[in-house]
Amino acid sequence: MRYRNQIEHSMRFACLCTAVLILGGCGSGADPYAERARQLADSLLIIDGHIDIPYRMTNFAEDISQPTIGGDFDYPRAKAGGLNAPFMSVYIPAARQDVPGSARSLADSLIDMVEGFARHAPDKFAVATSTADVLNHQQTGLISLPMGMENGAPIHSLEDLEHFYNRGIRYITLTHGRDNQLCDSSYDSTRTWGGLSPLGEQVVDHMNRLGIMVDVSHLTDSTIVQVLRRSAAPVIATHSSARNFTPGWERNLSDKLIRMLAERDGVIMVSFGSVFVRGEYQALSRQLGDRIDEHLAANSIDPYSEEGVRYRQAQRKNNPIGTLEELVDHIDHVVQIAGIDHVGLGSDYDGVTALPAGLQDVSTYPDLIAELLRREYSEDDIAKILGSNALRVWGAVERTATGISPNS
Repeated sequence: MRYRNQIEHSMRFACLCTAVLILGGCGSGADPYAERARQLADSLLIIDGHIDIPYRMTNFAEDISQPTIGGDFDYPRAKAGGLNAPFMSVYIPAARQDVPGSARSLADSLIDMVEGFARHAPDKFAVATSTADVLNHQQTGLISLPMGMENGAPIHSLEDLEHFYNRGIRYITLTHGRDNQLCDSSYDSTRTWGGLSPLGEQVVDHMNRLGIMVDVSHLTDSTIVQVLRRSAAPVIATHSSARNFTPGWERNLSDKLIRMLAERDGVIMVSFGSVFVRGEYQALSRQLGDRIDEHLAANSIDPYSEEGVRYRQAQRKNNPIGTLEELVDHIDHVVQIAGIDHVGLGSDYDGVTALPAGLQDVSTYPDLIAELLRREYSEDDIAKILGSNALRVWGAVERTATGISPNS
């Protein structure tokens, strides 16, 4: 489907080399795909389904409109990467479920923070609550900040759901690291509900009415199946990859679930975190995190001081785990089993310890595009992967909401 014969590929590569010889060419080690990738990053819509910058900022606050010390996201790097619409993750740790009101108060404070990003730098950022917002911001050169809630722990009623819709939340990852009042988590062996709870079923229905995307990342297989069967609108996995490369790890999606998602016009947005890329990288990532923590503790360095943040960042960047090419293997796999219309990007930047070489922050989307070009994806296909697939699902969710009676 995607790969031409070797002769045709070699001829195309030779032509590209000829074109770039004028500028120093293939003989000087130049990448014939890099310039075209840069152009595509600047011209095409890039949506990232999941970036954890708000929660990171609760530990070490920085001005993300300027170059930052820690993490993977700031305005200069986002512009360098061509990023248009990073979904800001309103992340609620599972521990917040144990304290009444704590999950909701944290969610509201993180939404306040995202709104503050836009107020502080209105020439750079703007909160986006619709597909129209994203397209308008792209035209005016602003980076959109749509918001998704990671963990439905604050949702105890349909009124709660409406509150967060009115505050700008446009997807909800139904749970995170533990079962909650809505459904079961892939990280929890309890399996409290065997899928969705009765409240979870009502919440999925009301998300369809309101126009909030249902995110199935973090859910158990049985929960995902129930969501897919119940939802009137397409659903997304905002930061999940293919279980084919991490056998036995329920956090990534099986081939069966990817196909089911595609049959209902959904999108899986592949995560860049090393733990998602290959099963063997999960232990290596944990070891890297442990080494960082042990060094900080042994030297009495506050992890959230500038010194601690600088050390952690240096170790993360100097010790990549996996490769960009291995991440793109996940995209290939989804395309091969489900089609080009059902894959996107959900990096999980600022939410993971280890990242692959070549994909270590939001400036690197052009490098990913260059690899897609090498693998002979068309520019139309690349546009789908980068953002138009995700935008299509969001638009379908918006249209579904307008077509459902409020009392249905």
